[in-house]
Amino acid sequence: MKGHVPTPDDLVDSMVARLFASNEPVPGDSLLDPGCGGGAFIAGVLRWCEANGVAPPRITGVELNPSLAAKARKRFADYPAVRIVQANYLLSPVTTSYRFIIGNPPYVSLANLGGNVQRDSYRKRFTSARGRFDLYMLFFERSIDALAPNGRLVFITPEKFLYVSSAKELRRLLAARTFVASIHLAPEDAFPGFTTYPAITTLDRQTDEQTPTAVRLRCGTARHAQLPGDGESWWPYLMAEQTANDDPLLGDVCVRVSAGVATGADDVFVRAIAELPAQLRSFAKPAVAGRDLATGMPFPTPHRAILIPYRDTGELLPRADLGALGRHLASPSLKEALERRSCAERKPWYAFHDNFPPDILRPKILFKDITKEPFFWVDRTGDVIPLHSVYYIVPERGDQLDALCEWLNGPEASRWLEANCQRAANGFLRLQSSVLRRLPVPAHVLAQAPMRMAA
Repeated sequence: MKGHVPTPDDLVDSMVARLFASNEPVPGDSLLDPGCGGGAFIAGVLRWCEANGVAPPRITGVELNPSLAAKARKRFADYPAVRIVQANYLLSPVTTSYRFIIGNPPYVSLANLGGNVQRDSYRKRFTSARGRFDLYMLFFERSIDALAPNGRLVFITPEKFLYVSSAKELRRLLAARTFVASIHLAPEDAFPGFTTYPAITTLDRQTDEQTPTAVRLRCGTARHAQLPGDGESWWPYLMAEQTANDDPLLGDVCVRVSAGVATGADDVFVRAIAELPAQLRSFAKPAVAGRDLATGMPFPTPHRAILIPYRDTGELLPRADLGALGRHLASPSLKEALERRSCAERKPWYAFHDNFPPDILRPKILFKDITKEPFFWVDRTGDVIPLHSVYYIVPERGDQLDALCEWLNGPEASRWLEANCQRAANGFLRLQSSVLRRLPVPAHVLAQAPMRMAA
C-alpha cells in the first residue's frame, strides 16, 4: 500500500490532544481524516472523547485503498458518528468544511506517483505541486480548502516541506491562509522500524494572529519563531539561525557551486589508475568519489581515474578525434551500456549524461553531497575531477581558496549548514548546491586572501 505508514497509538493520542487543546468539539462539529487507512486517528479521537466525557463530532474518514477503507468501515460499524468514504481525496470536490482535520498523509514522492497524466493533473489542480513535490504537500493544500474559518488542522509529515525548494509555494500558501500555531519535530524513531524525520504541524484557520509559531526541536529545545511569508525556508527560523546582514553569499563570490561529473555510466568511464592501459592515459584525469573522502582527514591521493571524451574547454570531441578512447568505448559491451542511458536519446552515445564544465579543472574546494558532518577539502592543482557524489566550489578569486575552505570547516559555517540543509537518512545532511549558494560569507573571511599585485 504505497505511502501508507501506520501511526502508533501514543503518537496519535498526542496529536489528538493538540487538535482539541482549548478547542473541544461541540455538537454539530465535523472532523476529517483525509487518509484514514485502517482508522488509527479515528480511534484516537473516539478514545479522547470517551476519556473527557465529550460527545464525538461527526467524523469522516477518506481512504483511496479499497481494502483499508473496508477495514475501517468494519472497525467503526458500531459508531454512527463515523463515516468512511472510499475515494481519491485529492481529486474529490470540496463540498464540506470541517472544524477539525487530523491525519498522517501518504508519503509518496514525485518519482513514485505513476505516469505523467497523474502528475500533470496534480500540477494543474494544486499550487503546491511544483518541482519535485511529494503527495503529502498536496494534502496540506487540499485540507486548507476544506478547513472551516475557525478550524484547526494537525498533520504529521516529513519535515522536508519546512525547507526544500519544491515546497516554497506550499510554505507561502500556509503563511497566507493559516496561522502556523506550532511545529514539533518528532523523534526519528517515532515510527518503529523506520528512520524518519517527522514534523507535527498545527494550523489554525485564521490569518490575523500575530503571535509567533511555537517550536519544539528533537533535542527538547522549545522556542518561538516568526516565520516568513515569502515561501523561503523556515528551517533557519526554527533553528534560530537566520541572519540579516549585508555579507555576500557564497554564490556571489564563486563562479561555480555544483555537483561533480555525472557520466550515467561510471562502470564504463571510471577506472582504477593502476589498471589503466597506457593508450588511454592521455584521456584520463584523477577522480574522487564521496566514499574516498573521510571527514577530518587529509585530501586523499586519488586511486581512480575518469576517461574524458571532452576537450578541456568543455566541447565534446568529434568521434574521429577520440582515437584509442573511441576504439575502447566502441567495444560491443561498453557501447551497448552507453546506448542504454537516457541521455543517448539526445546526445552522441559516448557523451556524459551531463555536460563537462571547463571550470571543474580550476583549483577548487570539494565536499561530499551527503555526510554526517560537513567537511571541505582543497584541490590546489585543479586536476582532480569530482564524481557525482562529490560537489565542488570554484571561487572567483583563486587566492581566496584557503581562507574560504578554512572558514567552511569552522563552527560558524557548520551551524548554518546544520540549520539550513535537508536531512537524509540516519542523521546525515544533504549539502545541495542551491542551499550552499545562499550561505552568507563574512567579509572578513574574503579579506584574509592575499592582495593581488597591481598590474
